[in-house]
This record gives sequence, C-alpha cells and structure tokens, in this order.
Amino acid sequence: MELDLILNGIYPLPATSRATLAAAMQEVSYSRGHILLRAQKVETSVYFIKKGMVRAYQKAAESEITFWFGQEGDPVISMKSYIENKRGYEDIELLENTVLYQIASPKLQALFNEDLHIANWGRKLAEQELIKTEERLIAMQFQTATQRYKDLLERQPGLLNRVSLGHIASYLGITQVSLSRIRAEIR
Repeated sequence: MELDLILNGIYPLPATSRATLAAAMQEVSYSRGHILLRAQKVETSVYFIKKGMVRAYQKAAESEITFWFGQEGDPVISMKSYIENKRGYEDIELLENTVLYQIASPKLQALFNEDLHIANWGRKLAEQELIKTEERLIAMQFQTATQRYKDLLERQPGLLNRVSLGHIASYLGITQVSLSRIRAEIR
C-alpha cells in the first residue's frame, strides 16, 4: 500500500504537510519471523505496513497470547513507548516478509510541534488506535468466541489465508480444538 494512501487514510493532510511527513519516513524490509518490536524495551520508531502481515503478542507461562494482527495500511506502534516513552509490553512478529514505512518517534513528535496539520493527523492516529483497543476489550468481555470469530472474518476477511490457526485461536482466547468446532459450525 502506498504511503500517501496510508497517511490520508488516517487523516487527510494538505499536500505540503503530507510531503513533509513522507520525507521523514524511510522504507525498510524484514523477513518473516523477525521481531520488529520487543517487550520491555522503549521503542523509538513508528511503522506503517506497506506489504505484509504482523501480530502483536505477549508471552504467558507456557504460551504466547496474540492480541492484534496488522496488515497493509496498519500502523505498528508501541503506544506505551510512543505516548509515555516507557517500555512496551508487546512483541511484534512479522508473519510474512514485510515492507514497512518507518519514522523515528522523536522526529514525529518534532513534526507535531512544527505543523498543526501533522499534529492533528497524529491525534487521529492515536484516536483510531484507542478505538481499536476499546473494541477488542469489549469483544473479549461481551461476545462469544463464535461472535468474535465472525467479527474477525468480517473485519479482516483474508486473515485465514495468511495467519496460522494457532495464532487465530490465541487471538480469540480459545483452543485450536474449539476453533475447529466453530469453523465447522459456520460452514
């Protein structure tokens, strides 16, 4: 996905502001399996996915709990590092060979101070991430696993072709056996 589409998808920017923001970013590529962000580390960059798939997870006693998937157009960000400059709690793993746009957080913060349009864009980015988190929290508290699975298929229809069933089961908070039952019921 091209950078202009990603930036304007968050919040439409005037051409000069969009060009300023784009000029501060660089394109980077990593292989499948690469850990882009590490838990317990202050992350100093924000990324946007040009091509590829990622997952956010946290290590539990004997497993990993996936709580977010990102694909083309999505930001990849440790909100704790971005907002508070503190260590994040998530690992972000690349599930495919991935191409990203990267911007250093201090540079982005400086652009917020220099350009009101970019500052508003950054506010919209944070608001969108907050809404995603709120929706996920509400789904985990008030929806059944079947409802969460159907919602996932609706929001990210190509996900099943790109992500292992183990990661999807973890994301839904169920076992792979339960996921298999749900999938069989829906067919």
